[in-house]
Amino acid sequence: MLIFGVDFTSAPRPRKPVTRAVCELSAGVLRVQYVESLADFAAFEAFLRRPGPWIAGFDFPFGQPARLVRALRWGESWAEVAARVGRMSKGEFLAALKAYRDARPPGDKHHLRRTDVPAGSRSPMMVYGVPVGRMFWAGVPRLLAAGVSVVPCHPTGDARVALEAYPALVARKWIDARPYKNDTRAKQTGALGDARRDLIAGLRTTCRDHYGFALDLADDLAVAMVEDHSGDLLDAVLCSVQAAWASGQPNYAMPSVVDPLEGWIVDPATAIR
Repeated sequence: MLIFGVDFTSAPRPRKPVTRAVCELSAGVLRVQYVESLADFAAFEAFLRRPGPWIAGFDFPFGQPARLVRALRWGESWAEVAARVGRMSKGEFLAALKAYRDARPPGDKHHLRRTDVPAGSRSPMMVYGVPVGRMFWAGVPRLLAAGVSVVPCHPTGDARVALEAYPALVARKWIDARPYKNDTRAKQTGALGDARRDLIAGLRTTCRDHYGFALDLADDLAVAMVEDHSGDLLDAVLCSVQAAWASGQPNYAMPSVVDPLEGWIVDPATAIR
């Protein structure tokens, strides 16, 4: 099975591209074939149109909190929400979130989805710092336009399957809450590089303990991942690990409690039996 892991950005450019890991899952081994850069949205959209079958884990939120969606009357289905957001400019989207937050009392301005609680992930309403809200705005309409099967939000039966990933959740299994990346080279420390090295070593030796398959990663790519201070190469591979795990679970490990408006992060840590 062809597996992709995608580290996303809301504004791809040569210095900060979308990063895609290309992998093959076979006979209990996830083999990372290569990792490549997609320097603009045209390249990203071309990737989405690549014929299946394939399964990809994307590092951006597929949904907003249902509470927000219903309060703003953005739609009753994920496809309606995605289409509506796709018609908004970035400024219009950011202004809508700001107006909503400004009307909320302190402590109740950024809602969480149900999946964000076990995942320990940030609210998809955040647009600064870690701008996952901007990633939602840029990514979700493109998934809808490509016609891929977006699980669990908009399953179409297409052979191209999109799943929401969260690489930090993989990293915690080996390095707990230790930070392992920083986009600013000047802020790099030996501790960050050591954390990347420890995480990669863990993936290469004990991935099966957590995800049920071994990870085959070439030495030169492992070195490049350690040296990549942004962590983008590493995050793309971590997303592929989550997608590969979900590919072997019933209904991609989607729980019965999932709200299709919100989506769900795939990982053993978020699985609800």
